Amino acid sequence: MAACSISVRSLRLIVTLCMFGLRALAAPQATTAPPSTISGGGYRIAGTVVSKADGRPLARTRVTIRDAKDSQKFQSMITSEDGKYEFVGLPSGKYSLQGAKRGFISAAYDQHDQFSTAIVTGVGLDTETLLLRLAPDAVIAGKILDETGEPVRRATVTLYFDDHSEGVDHIRQFNSAQTDDLGEYEMTPLRPGTYFLSVSGKPWYAVHPPSERAHSGSDQPEEAPPAVDRSLDVAYPVTYYPDVTEADDAMPIPIRGGEHIEADLHLNPVPSLRLFFRVPDDGRHGYTFPQLEQPAFDGYTPVQRNGVRMVSPGLMEIMGIPAGRYNVRLFGQGPSLEMNGVDLTKDGEEVDTSKADAMGSVKVSVQILGEPTLPAQLTVGLRSAGRAAAVSQSLDSKGEAELQRVAGGQYEVSVWGGTTRYSIARISADGAAVSGHTLTVAAGASASVSLTLVSGSVQVQGTVTRAGKGLAGAMVVLVPKNPEVNRDLFRRDQSDLDGTFALRGVVPGPYTLLAIENGWDLDWSQPGVIGAYLKWGRKIEISGQGSRTMNVAEAIEVQSK
Repeated sequence: MAACSISVRSLRLIVTLCMFGLRALAAPQATTAPPSTISGGGYRIAGTVVSKADGRPLARTRVTIRDAKDSQKFQSMITSEDGKYEFVGLPSGKYSLQGAKRGFISAAYDQHDQFSTAIVTGVGLDTETLLLRLAPDAVIAGKILDETGEPVRRATVTLYFDDHSEGVDHIRQFNSAQTDDLGEYEMTPLRPGTYFLSVSGKPWYAVHPPSERAHSGSDQPEEAPPAVDRSLDVAYPVTYYPDVTEADDAMPIPIRGGEHIEADLHLNPVPSLRLFFRVPDDGRHGYTFPQLEQPAFDGYTPVQRNGVRMVSPGLMEIMGIPAGRYNVRLFGQGPSLEMNGVDLTKDGEEVDTSKADAMGSVKVSVQILGEPTLPAQLTVGLRSAGRAAAVSQSLDSKGEAELQRVAGGQYEVSVWGGTTRYSIARISADGAAVSGHTLTVAAGASASVSLTLVSGSVQVQGTVTRAGKGLAGAMVVLVPKNPEVNRDLFRRDQSDLDGTFALRGVVPGPYTLLAIENGWDLDWSQPGVIGAYLKWGRKIEISGQGSRTMNVAEAIEVQSK
């Protein structure tokens, strides 16, 4: 055996490491409480998982039930080859039921948006023949081709989704992707719904030479711009499926689930414009470069520019822009400016941005009735024409925020975030007009807004019936008085297997409670739509303060859509 020697220093190091390891093993480890299974009763939850597309049973699907009162209590199992599942020995209670399988959208029982029907075990309730439907993943894929049928590389494809979760249709950006070397793109996984597509890109051969004006404005001698075939000075306009250049003409793409939809788009070049923008000095010997946007459904999309340069102090040239209607934004160290609906159709056109409207700011301070401090993670926002937040900012520890770059116009004020739902009880403003929860801001104004919030601390419980029997899956809506100015007071739920429901985070006040069968695609937040159902609803008054539960003693009879 070969001899070896260890120094005293090395030996001490080994002993120290060993002792450290023993102490680490002996030290108690931080653990979280493990979830517990559900047991202790004689009820069953059983049924079949099927594809929502064609009704075929889905084998090897994970099905989970979870106690509605304690989410740490749950059970899971894998369906058999015929899609069957079964949970036995359950106590009476209320459970969520959810399925998950690769290639399908995970979903709860009879799910609509974020709502679903809970399974209630008890005497006289059928919980053993439940169909859990999962929608298969869908795919939208295709090629982006140029005018000669060749692939367009590195084009940006944008997918939009028709979102109805707020009771009115909003077409929002959902996803985006770039084409590969073959001009191909793919969007997946997609849930059932209605989608729209757009694409933007650049012709690979396009050349955008600087104008003669750019050279004549320079103090340094330069060579004349090279002669370029004007047929190469082209750009692709933003194009929507199926090959149209206006968002209003875009064709919806409905998806039911499991489909592989081929959607090719063709980009056709148009002569590009060289545009000149006269911009103000920001007061610090600098100038702001203009940004161009085009309307796209319920928002705006930035426009790819193919070159920008300073022609002379205060005069900017932008090249490679297709003719169209644009919004112009100027953001810099000086005042932010905007010009909306500018028709840019002439090559060499000069736009004087001194006619632009200044963008203002809105300082917001927030307090909550009955609460000395504000919870963390609250955000205040201004929503334009019912769209997503046009501008938003998190509140600081003092309950204050400053919203910058606010264009003149009418906005709905909203507050969200945290674990508790809040609604605006009072709103006052200096430098802006207030009507209900709507704020009207003048161009370039500096406004101050004070909000008083009230917490939604009441839970309203009741039962939906049809012909005296509990009805599952109905849309339950709590409609506030004056709904046109109290959108944040609406509350919704879906009735459970026994017809019961629970509306959480309700703010005290007068309401009408109603239930609509198959009402999920209604514009329920629109006063003109929901008003047709109000006269058959139940008027209730919610009063008092503090967290509590209000039970509606008399059942709510469901209405047909």
